[in-house]
Amino acid sequence: MASFGHAPSRFGLDQHGIARSGDVYWNLSVPELCEHALRNGEGEFSSNGALVCATGSHTGRSPNDKFTVEEPSTREAIWWGPNKGISEGSFDRLHRKVIEHYATRRLYVRDLHAGADPRSRLNVRVVTETAWHNLFANQLFIRPDGGASNDAAPDFVILNAPTCHADPAADGTRSGTFIVIHFAKRLVLIGGTAYAGEIKKSIFTIMNYVLPMQGILSMHCSANIGESGDTALFFGLSGTGKTTLSADPQRRLIGDDEHGWGDDGVFNIEGGCYAKCIRLSREHEPQIFGAIRFGSVLENVLLTGPAREPNYDSTERTENTRAAYPLHFIDHAVIPSVGPHPRHVVFLTCDAFGVLPPVARLTPAQAMYHFISGYTAKVAGTERGVTEPQATFSTCFGAPFLPLPPMRYASMLADKIRSHAAQCWLVNTGWTGGAYGTGKRMSLRYTRAIIRAALSGALGSVACHADPVFGFDVPTSCPNVPSEVLNPRSTWPDAAQFDQQAKRLAKLFHDNIAKFDGLSAEVRCAGPKD
Repeated sequence: MASFGHAPSRFGLDQHGIARSGDVYWNLSVPELCEHALRNGEGEFSSNGALVCATGSHTGRSPNDKFTVEEPSTREAIWWGPNKGISEGSFDRLHRKVIEHYATRRLYVRDLHAGADPRSRLNVRVVTETAWHNLFANQLFIRPDGGASNDAAPDFVILNAPTCHADPAADGTRSGTFIVIHFAKRLVLIGGTAYAGEIKKSIFTIMNYVLPMQGILSMHCSANIGESGDTALFFGLSGTGKTTLSADPQRRLIGDDEHGWGDDGVFNIEGGCYAKCIRLSREHEPQIFGAIRFGSVLENVLLTGPAREPNYDSTERTENTRAAYPLHFIDHAVIPSVGPHPRHVVFLTCDAFGVLPPVARLTPAQAMYHFISGYTAKVAGTERGVTEPQATFSTCFGAPFLPLPPMRYASMLADKIRSHAAQCWLVNTGWTGGAYGTGKRMSLRYTRAIIRAALSGALGSVACHADPVFGFDVPTSCPNVPSEVLNPRSTWPDAAQFDQQAKRLAKLFHDNIAKFDGLSAEVRCAGPKD
């Protein structure tokens, strides 16, 4: 076994059961990883210098193939509702399978950090069989100062083997794909999928277990900060605009997706961004557009012509095209990525029913209600069999990544909102003037104006009216936004149809919140009216 790159860590691969393999490359530089990726036939360069790679049949996460090992030290703590268990025996068989798979392959090893706050960060090791996955990990997590650290023992290890497949009958999996976390052994196995987002979200799941144990709220949100030091958080599921709206040229980006909120303020869990780039344009998202250059990774983006121009409009491979780049590729990003306690908390939703207002002001009880609900909507055409809008409720805006019961996170958020007097907002980036198919998508220009007005305090004193169905306060005016846009009922050609649609959505909220035990009467009453 030959080793290349930086000197191998004194905490070697043998500690993970990897006793022998082909060549091992330790903590290669970005140019070296790009050279290896090209030499290995893993990708090609685009005209903007980004490395473009395809992920094959898996163009998104595989939540049904993600498992948590059932073992004594964590069994009582895990939220087993959405978290699928797998036996220690199955994990051991998969571990051996990955080790045997690694035996004759070249490996790429990367030592990184998760968490910008040194007091709570984790040392993370990512072992991959491809150079481009190693580059992805390097750009998405926090790179040690001065290069790789050879002295720090890894707290958690990810073994990523896309071309290693499980045998469901023998290994206890659902398919040939597996993402398995063993909290006691501090080990993650990923196989059967080349989608790089599984690496990112495995670490986030781990931080969602570790940080609350330390009294730190882990959050699926983006964060930025204004000139006056005012931090804002943006919660939202995929497609709601979390990355787009936090990348604001008028504010500095702390991070686009995952954060912790501790006693001293907010910190980014990652060191990079993983932005959706479908229909990306310089005009509408200049910071993200400009961040895609040499060192960035484009996933599943088609290239056109001999110049290899990225075709960001193409959905031929997937709607879920992605760009991964380090945080410092964003102009004026906050490095190190920490900020003071938030003054504003924004819940983003893409309401395809077309009934939620573009902005509403929330009380602390309403904030907790909507945080637990985690509402957005799938639209027709996004999945086979979806012919009309379908409500999606993802607890705490991140249910697939929450190993602990949701009330643990919700209670922590409520305490922090009250302790630091943060103002909470609900912002709808979805449809107006009708539901999906008849109405139109909310203008990004109006949404940016609403966000800027909310964060500047301009919406804090304007007149509001209480929404008759959902109960929250809706501003009647906002700078640079037509007043009629703020009242969704007035944008529908048929007010009676709007009322019917609003009642339908309210019932879905009621049905979802009924699943949760332990909610106070104040929070239960903070939702839609009967």
